[in-house]
Amino acid sequence: MEYKISQIVTDQFTMKYLSFGDGRKSLVILPGLSVQSVTGFAPSIVNQYRCFTDEYTVYVFDRRSDPPDNYDIFQMAEDTVNAFTRLGLSGIYLFGVSQGGMIALTIASAYPEMISRLSVSSTAMRVDENRFAVIREWVELAENKDSAGLYLSIGKHIYPGGFFEQSRDDFIEISKTVTDEELANFIKFANGIKGFDLSNKIAHIKCPVQLSYDVEDSVFTDDPASELKKHLSSLAGFESKSFNGYGHALYDTVPDFMKWLYEFFEKKEAESY
Repeated sequence: MEYKISQIVTDQFTMKYLSFGDGRKSLVILPGLSVQSVTGFAPSIVNQYRCFTDEYTVYVFDRRSDPPDNYDIFQMAEDTVNAFTRLGLSGIYLFGVSQGGMIALTIASAYPEMISRLSVSSTAMRVDENRFAVIREWVELAENKDSAGLYLSIGKHIYPGGFFEQSRDDFIEISKTVTDEELANFIKFANGIKGFDLSNKIAHIKCPVQLSYDVEDSVFTDDPASELKKHLSSLAGFESKSFNGYGHALYDTVPDFMKWLYEFFEKKEAESY
């Protein structure tokens, strides 16, 4: 399938995005924290989301390519919304994973009129020092310019053991392509998670929400999914699903995940309210 890699350039930022499909509805994907641009994995992403391409035009957004220091989740959300506006996107079906889930929750709470449905996976609405522990480890590896150690630590924490071991050599090979600029930006994006707290704003979300998580997630501790469910379960159309043994990146590892996601986005309003 054909795809396009483009960028939005404003006076404030530059942001790459991947687009594919020709449906009338807009599906926006906000990936998790990444060392390198997700556009480098475009063929795999297009194949993974191919079931959406008849009904949706799919957009996958990077973080901005020129982040300032002290760049937090709320700033990331504002820049992403500005990108949406530049593209004329509205009535968005929004899917955010991990850090992308935090950004997606923030957008849905600040701009409820912009989002039709929201799905978030392996994410949190609050990240204190304890929940930041694994990401702090990644920051330290990036600060030491240990690209191989960083990729291996990420792989170990987000994937099940067997999957990680099968992919170990691939992680090492990919790490050899990482630049110092990418490591510096990664540190800024990662540190932006620390102290994130949407507790006082999450009630502003109005659209149906789908939540997915793995009970053995080793990136975020203290059961952030239960905290999210407590705040979102009163929403009409809310649904959640727990998994066991698929890891933090369960959106990559659960066999029927895309089918489940597609069915949620295709539900009629009458089924949700």
